[in-house]
Amino acid sequence: MSAADNPPPIVAEDLVRHFGSGDELVRAVDGVDLTVHPGEIFGFLGPNGAGKSTTVRMLTTLLRPTGGSARVAGFDVVRQADQVRRNIGVALQDAAIDPLMTGAELLRLQAVLYGLPRGEHRPKAGELLDRVGLTAAADRRVGTYSGGMRRRLDLALSLIHEPSVLFLDEPTTGLDPMSRIALWEEIRRLNDGGTTVLLTTQYLEEADQLADRVAIIDQGVIVRQGKPTELKNEVGSPTLFVAVDHDKLDAARHLLAEMGELRPTAEGRLGVGLGEGAGAVPSVVRRLDDAGIVVHHLELKEPSLDDVFAEATGYRLEGADT
Repeated sequence: MSAADNPPPIVAEDLVRHFGSGDELVRAVDGVDLTVHPGEIFGFLGPNGAGKSTTVRMLTTLLRPTGGSARVAGFDVVRQADQVRRNIGVALQDAAIDPLMTGAELLRLQAVLYGLPRGEHRPKAGELLDRVGLTAAADRRVGTYSGGMRRRLDLALSLIHEPSVLFLDEPTTGLDPMSRIALWEEIRRLNDGGTTVLLTTQYLEEADQLADRVAIIDQGVIVRQGKPTELKNEVGSPTLFVAVDHDKLDAARHLLAEMGELRPTAEGRLGVGLGEGAGAVPSVVRRLDDAGIVVHHLELKEPSLDDVFAEATGYRLEGADT
């Protein structure tokens, strides 16, 4: 099959969305280019307010672009919005779910809205409830569901019509670790079945665990894009994180700058890239000790997506002031 016969399910070219005007103009998305290949999980990574959700809302026809173009499932998101909606599944972080209906009722209603044959409503609802581990809660009102259960139900609702492309916007925000891992497993199963997934997240581990490729967005602009392993390899050396007394920060910063490239860190810590890796740590400790600087914490980390983000933007995603 040629590339023309199997086009990318998501393509965005110079996609723009502005809010307001004049001095109050906000460039929420400012020229995004994306291509998501068939059958891959694509991670869209960035802090709150970076433009992730705005981009997803344009790609899913919920928000009209200010400029640029996008095609999803082979259809233009502006001129062929209805065809786009019929071919995608969407699970948004702020999705409204009627708390007075049961999980089974909501799935059957979703089947009606998508025009599934009447005879398929109950079997399909039961199949999806089982798939996301909610069979025992099928007849409970959604208002009694935990956060993790609601997220899994929202995922089931997005799958009722067997979409070829699935958009998941911050699907694990606020979930406990076990619920997050369970949702990761379901996303992998969906992808193994051929579903293309675009996943927005602010969790570095999530993007690293799930995504075949990632795009890092900051202030509406994509600053890095590629396979996680390749992006991390581009950073190169590991980062040594050092915690010292506040009144010794400047002295320690000056000393560390002589031993490697200073890297962005959380406030109150210092970071330096060590080209020689772990072998350079003892000499760093000796230099600090000779300077009378007490080290309270020392940690060497191999390159991560957080390092990629920091190298591209100048600050850390984890714990960043958004």
